[in-house]
Amino acid sequence: MPSAIFYWVLNMSITASIMGIIILLIGKIRRIPRFIICLLWCIPFLRMWVPISVNSKFSLMALLSKFATKTVIIYDGTVNFSMMNSVQAADRYFPMSYKVNVLDQVFSVATTVWLIVAIALLIAMIALYMTTKHELKDSRHLRDNIYVSDKITSPATYGIIRPRIILPNNYNDNDLKYILMHEQAHIKRLDNLWRIVAIVTACIHWFNPLSWLFLKVFLENLELACDEKVLKNSSEEDKKRYALTLINCVESKSIYASAFGGARVKVRIERILSYKKLSLFAVVTFLVFASVIAYILLTNAS
Repeated sequence: MPSAIFYWVLNMSITASIMGIIILLIGKIRRIPRFIICLLWCIPFLRMWVPISVNSKFSLMALLSKFATKTVIIYDGTVNFSMMNSVQAADRYFPMSYKVNVLDQVFSVATTVWLIVAIALLIAMIALYMTTKHELKDSRHLRDNIYVSDKITSPATYGIIRPRIILPNNYNDNDLKYILMHEQAHIKRLDNLWRIVAIVTACIHWFNPLSWLFLKVFLENLELACDEKVLKNSSEEDKKRYALTLINCVESKSIYASAFGGARVKVRIERILSYKKLSLFAVVTFLVFASVIAYILLTNAS
């Protein structure tokens, strides 16, 4: 049933919005390392893509289901699986049956509009990516995977399979060490891949303004997590010079590239100068915390 597609997406988007707001609040806790926050952002993104989840009495949805959100059981066995029914307009999912017949036509039209806009956004994103790639085709090779171009104003890493670090023509040799440390960290973390996944997710859920807010904050956290990775084995002097290098770089405007100046510079400098390396115990504690949060938020009400 065509109308069922947007109904599923809408329900996923509502659930993901609740999860995303919780991650936003958790992200306000400065002591939590940003790589943990980036991991937690996988929760709302997964909720935007996967409509089915395991049931649990410890799920946050178990609490919320008493007020608004509901679930539809799709498999009742040793382990129960369900789909969210936050809109509460459907009696069952397979086949889709609405409480009022007119809703079938309403969601059928809504599915058509959603698909048209989502496809248009994806095509626009692909066109922008191809245009950017074409403009940087004449970049001058410096060494290894490092190139120089007069088309950009801030150092950035482009590509996923064979990523290139591209520097502006006016880059400073004294800053090069720290720029490359940052961009190599992006490459090792596969940040450009996660960047594209997040962008596509926002395009699919274009009707939800929170999805664009989540995208913005997630991309900022990618940069902060990358800074943490660079600073992990850096001296106090390197920390200061890294911050100065960041000041020298203007903010990048590319949504596809992992740029050295690609997030709020003031916030990044504050975190760089106050950075303290975590102990093994602290890392394990934060990972356990993230696992518990993931279990609570990724499961449905039993």
